[in-house]
Amino acid sequence: MKKIILTITLLLFVFQLSKAQTEHIQNITSPVQSAIIYLYGAEVAHTQQVNLSPGRNKIVFVGLSSKIISKSIQVNVSGNVSILSISDAINYMANQKESTRIIQLKDSSKMINESLKLTNFELDAYSTEKNMLLKNQSIGGSDKGVAVAELKLAADFYRARIKEINTEVFRLEKKQVQYNETLVKINQQLYELNAKNNQPTAEISILLNTTIKAPTTIDLKYVVTDAGWAPSYDLRAEDINLPIELKYRAKVFNNTGIDWNDIKIKLSTADPSKSAAKPDLAVWNLDFVSDNLYRKNNAYSNQDKSFQMNEGYIQNKPSSATFEQEVSKTSAQKQQPIEFEEIQVSELSAEFDIKTSYTIPSDSKPYIVDVTEYKLPATYKHYSVPKVDRDAFLLARITGWEDLNLVEGPANVYFSGTYVGQSYIYTRSTDDTLDLSFGRDNKVLVTRTKIKEYSSKKLIGSSTKETFAYEMVIKNNRKAPVTIDLQDQLPISTKSDITVEPIETTKGEYDSKTGKLNWTYTVQPGEVKKVILSFSVKYPRNATINSQNTKKQYRAKF
Repeated sequence: MKKIILTITLLLFVFQLSKAQTEHIQNITSPVQSAIIYLYGAEVAHTQQVNLSPGRNKIVFVGLSSKIISKSIQVNVSGNVSILSISDAINYMANQKESTRIIQLKDSSKMINESLKLTNFELDAYSTEKNMLLKNQSIGGSDKGVAVAELKLAADFYRARIKEINTEVFRLEKKQVQYNETLVKINQQLYELNAKNNQPTAEISILLNTTIKAPTTIDLKYVVTDAGWAPSYDLRAEDINLPIELKYRAKVFNNTGIDWNDIKIKLSTADPSKSAAKPDLAVWNLDFVSDNLYRKNNAYSNQDKSFQMNEGYIQNKPSSATFEQEVSKTSAQKQQPIEFEEIQVSELSAEFDIKTSYTIPSDSKPYIVDVTEYKLPATYKHYSVPKVDRDAFLLARITGWEDLNLVEGPANVYFSGTYVGQSYIYTRSTDDTLDLSFGRDNKVLVTRTKIKEYSSKKLIGSSTKETFAYEMVIKNNRKAPVTIDLQDQLPISTKSDITVEPIETTKGEYDSKTGKLNWTYTVQPGEVKKVILSFSVKYPRNATINSQNTKKQYRAKF
């Protein structure tokens, strides 16, 4: 039996030796050279020149991101070289090289922990000595007394020694607190630098075959999760008769475990899970888009509803499911620190080549990337609802925005060199005009006051009739004419015995379904426009109606 085992061992050894002699193995450490960054995910690329020997050559790219999606690996080689196989694996033994800063912080943490342990030992020693002294205070026994001189000496000794012990304990406990505070700061800094212990890395093995000894260039590409970008815009306008400057920026994050140092990047709105199968047209359903998000993120909405044109095709489902499984697998390795939101982008993907090289560390933090700039001709318009807000809001209307490849997202707004707040670029409308809010315009004044002499409350038989009258005034303090949309409303009756009758609306456009009234005026510099709105409400005498709109707020309760 022993001879059989020895024979098998020798045969395995000879097999491995012969394999090693015929298969040349090279481990390659190649940094990321470029990346196509998607809204979620990124395709990274490596290029490496290697020298091949005749026969089989195994090239192993080591130190890669463990967030790799296996099915996305692409390899291209130059010259008369054939690719026999491609495989990938996670290496849990080879830890990634840490930065100098992280190494220094970890060394400091180790030194402080050692000092803290020595301090604890000293505290324990003093505590033991103090307990020993307190347990051995009996002098001379219970039957025999002690001379006064000896008692005085013993008391002096105990008092002095315990005082010394307490002083040392106080000093050591103070040092202990300082050590712990420093440790907390170091650990927080390590967390900020995204320093993780024992991170695994991926390896991609490429088996090549060639008949001659020659150099070859290997191009390696693959998709990783835990990376992506989101749009960020700056909108600047100096005056209402000048074009808008739109700076298109992106916030790029990298949490792949591998730093991207000085690489060329491209931003894309494509889906990295796209299939190689032919596309199929899906049913194109027209539906109304809810305007809640639009109203929430914009100061102005020109329409209550707009058509949603969701024309597209169905991708191959197994590919998408596989991608989701890969995302779940890689995301399970670490809790995702990035929050995501669902947006809609054009079915035809857009790509942006970034001219400048960027360094994006693997720390989950957003890094600003400049994409492009546009000078956009715009027409300006004001909008005001004085019943809700006494200010007038300035809007810029842009045509031909579909050619700008905008992705919906937040925008920092500047007017006349002043930051006025944050708006939102909303691209879900099929209109050829995009409205961008530039916040409040203090040079266009709008007021709304109640006309008391025309407001009354009367009893008419078994009914109560209330009359409401308001005056709205628009004043243009700008040096150029402005166009403004003014909005108010009439109440809508929900009961048959409540009647609403308009009295004066100053020729406003009335929507009977919503009760909204709209006036559009062009106001010259220094001109004042007045709008009168009055209406009556008739209801049963013994009833009470909500004649005023209210809103909820919090206040202090004393």
